[in-house]
Amino acid sequence: MTTLKELAKLLNISVSTVSKALNDSHEISSNTKKRVNELAEKLNYKPNRIAQQLKTNKTKTIGVILPTVTNPFFAEVLHGIEMAATDKDYDIIVCLSNETLNKERRSIELLSNGSVDGFIVTVARESQVQGDTNHIKAAIANKIPVLMFDRVVNEIICDKVIVDDFKSVYETTEYLIKKEKREHILLVSNIEELSVGKLRIKGYEKAIAENNLKSSILSLDNDEDVDGTIYDYLKKNNEIDAIISIDHITGIVAINMVKKLGIEIPRDISIIGFGYEHTNLLSSPKISIIHQKAHEIGEMSAKLLINKLNSKDHELQTIVVPSELKLGESSKKLSTKKA
Repeated sequence: MTTLKELAKLLNISVSTVSKALNDSHEISSNTKKRVNELAEKLNYKPNRIAQQLKTNKTKTIGVILPTVTNPFFAEVLHGIEMAATDKDYDIIVCLSNETLNKERRSIELLSNGSVDGFIVTVARESQVQGDTNHIKAAIANKIPVLMFDRVVNEIICDKVIVDDFKSVYETTEYLIKKEKREHILLVSNIEELSVGKLRIKGYEKAIAENNLKSSILSLDNDEDVDGTIYDYLKKNNEIDAIISIDHITGIVAINMVKKLGIEIPRDISIIGFGYEHTNLLSSPKISIIHQKAHEIGEMSAKLLINKLNSKDHELQTIVVPSELKLGESSKKLSTKKA
C-alpha cells in the first residue's frame, strides 16, 4: 500500500503537507492540494484506518443492535442508519439480539472494547419483559454514547428517536369512530409486553372510553395459531366492524380471515395495521396502515448519534417522528362516502 511518506517523497514535500492537503486544510494552497490528490488517486492511496483511529481515538464506526431484520420495520430503519452513516463517512457493525437478553448483552459487551464509538439500540423483547438493561447502562457509564429508538427505556438517560405510539393509535381509533362511523372496534395485539405495545393499547382505550364504546382486545402473545384465533374470534363476535392491528403482521392475517368468513371490506369492516411504505402491497384489498416512517427514524438516529460523537456541547434529545395514517383505496372510498 502506498503511504503518506511515499507520496511526500515523490512530491518532494513534507509528510505533514501531504496529510493536510488530503484533509483539505486551508493552510495548503489549491495547487498543492491538486498535485497531492492527483498522485494519491493515481497510486490508489488509501488512508490507514488503524493509524487514524490511534491518532484520533475514534473508530468512525457505530454499533447497531436490532432484535431482528426479518421485521420490515427494522430492515427499513437499518437502511436509513446505513445511508446516513455513510453520508457522514461512518461505518456500522450490526448485531442481532434475536429478542434475547443474553445475545443483546453479549453484543454490547463485545463491541464496547473499542470497536465502536457509540451504539444505536432498540431493546430486545426479553430485556424489556425482564426489566434488565444494566448492560446498556454500563456502556453509558463507560462513556460510550447510546441512542435508543422505537423501544426505549424511560429510566435510561440518552438520546432517543421515537414514534408517538399512544397518539398514533388514539387518532386512528378516533378516525374509525368519527369518519367511518364504526362502533365495535377490535384491537389485535401480539406485542402488549413491549413498551410500544402498552402505549398503543392505552391510546386505543382512551379513544374508546371518550366515545363511550366497549373495549375489545384480542391478545395473541405466544399464540401458535394466530390465523385460527382471529378467525374463531370474528366468527363468534360478528358485530365487530373495525380492527386495529398494533403490529406489522396481524392486520394482514385479519384481512385473510375476514375474507375467509365472507365479510366484505370495507363495507362491513375496516382494518388498519402498523406498516411501512410498501405494506399495503402485501394484501388484497390493500390494508390501511399507520406508517411509522422507519427509514426516517433510522436516518434521524444516525445523524443524532454522530452529532453527539462530534460535539462537546451536545444536549440530549428525544425526537418524535410523526406517523401517518395511509388509507387503502377501498377505505378512502368508504371514508369519502360516509363523510
